[in-house]
Amino acid sequence: MEGARLAIVPLQHAARVRNWLLLGGFVAWLAYTRFFWQLAGMRVTLPGCPFLALTGHPCPFCGGTRSFAFMWRGDLVDAVRYYPLIPLLFVATAVAVPLLSVGLWTRRDLDLRLPRWAWTGGLAVILVALAVSWSLKLTVLPN
Repeated sequence: MEGARLAIVPLQHAARVRNWLLLGGFVAWLAYTRFFWQLAGMRVTLPGCPFLALTGHPCPFCGGTRSFAFMWRGDLVDAVRYYPLIPLLFVATAVAVPLLSVGLWTRRDLDLRLPRWAWTGGLAVILVALAVSWSLKLTVLPN
């Protein structure tokens, strides 16, 4: 059975492009959610969820934007109420931005090698967490 391996490696072209896109997306998302309440007051936010508009039921990601915005305010209770997984995702995004920045600056990348069973198990945990979150959203949490 092969073990996990984490290494710092030279940044290849494809990884550089990927990391720039990730960094740009994360920074844009953090900026948007940081100023979400001001943008909402001016009515210049992104369009609402098409799944919710079509079905009348929230999608697995409904409430994520407001939840991120509540995290910026330090309101953990409302963040969890709107989307239970967001505190973890907020912290992960806040950690990813400086890691990606340093990696791009130093032209280094993290190379994570996991055995197939670990990837499969990790994916299963993510899907179960998403299903539980969506179930809560459909039954007891606000839209």
